[in-house]
Amino acid sequence: MLQVTGLSVAFDGVEVLAGIDLEVDEGEIVVLLGPSGCGKSTLLRTIAGLETPTAGRVAWAGLDLTATPPHGRDFGLVFQDHALFPHLDVAGNVSFGLEVAGMPPDQLAHRVERTLELVGLAGFGQRSVDTLSGGEAQRVALARSLAPGPRLLMLDEPLGALDRSLRDRLIGELGTLLRRLGQAAVHVTHDHDEAFALADRIAVLGDGRIRRIGTPAEVWADPGTAYVARCLGHDNIIDLDASGRCALGRLGDAAGAVLLRADRVRVDPSRGDGGVAAVVAGSVFRGDRSVLRLTVGDEEILVSSEAPADVGSAVWLTIGPDAVVPLGGVS
Repeated sequence: MLQVTGLSVAFDGVEVLAGIDLEVDEGEIVVLLGPSGCGKSTLLRTIAGLETPTAGRVAWAGLDLTATPPHGRDFGLVFQDHALFPHLDVAGNVSFGLEVAGMPPDQLAHRVERTLELVGLAGFGQRSVDTLSGGEAQRVALARSLAPGPRLLMLDEPLGALDRSLRDRLIGELGTLLRRLGQAAVHVTHDHDEAFALADRIAVLGDGRIRRIGTPAEVWADPGTAYVARCLGHDNIIDLDASGRCALGRLGDAAGAVLLRADRVRVDPSRGDGGVAAVVAGSVFRGDRSVLRLTVGDEEILVSSEAPADVGSAVWLTIGPDAVVPLGGVS
């Protein structure tokens, strides 16, 4: 339903977005992923109408919205800092947009109550916003954006200021809620775990361009470039020499970068039928697995292992046939 075509944005002559093409289907959650400064928040703000493009257009169901002001786009926007009105209680914050739209008071009260129930805040209507926890405040901000029934919901790092455990819980609840509502959404984050937990599709941005887009499974299995691989949380980016070799052996046919997928490398404490010898340089316990930092010659890689290993001990690696993924350069 959302169509972004050839979108470019420049500030003081410096191009921030360069020819972005993006579509979001009805009910689809698209996550914009990338480091600070890559252009993801600018793209979100331009879709919302808060920034003016230098080229391209934003459309919904074929209707050009590029010149339409933000209040006429029927889009909802949730910010990281909540941006709640301190002089209004929770219900007043949630009802604000409905009052501006002229909703009758009896319908308004019912809509506010129902929306607060949706975000897990039933009975919070009369609470002062300065008594809310960070997670509760973010739920109120979400409720305020959902209450008018926007055709597109946009979320700009809404959980970035929360601690890890609360963020993980809320992102799961958010995904469940958006899918139950059939709500189309564009979500901005720099956190790859958050992206994978929420997205139907992930668009990785870099230098104002979409570097890779696809389902979580597609982009994880085939990042395309070293930049995208790192954004997605892959660790083992290895440069090969002209013969396709590195310290781990022959991993390709020519010079270039490859991704060695940590989940496709088996670690054995004994040589067995062969394998690549490695030394354990570090070990971190992660629930039912250990993440091992291994050195092979001058190469250092991270792999996961069901069994822990002592630092300084020798292990042997078996590299599966689908463990090596070619990458198109280092950018």
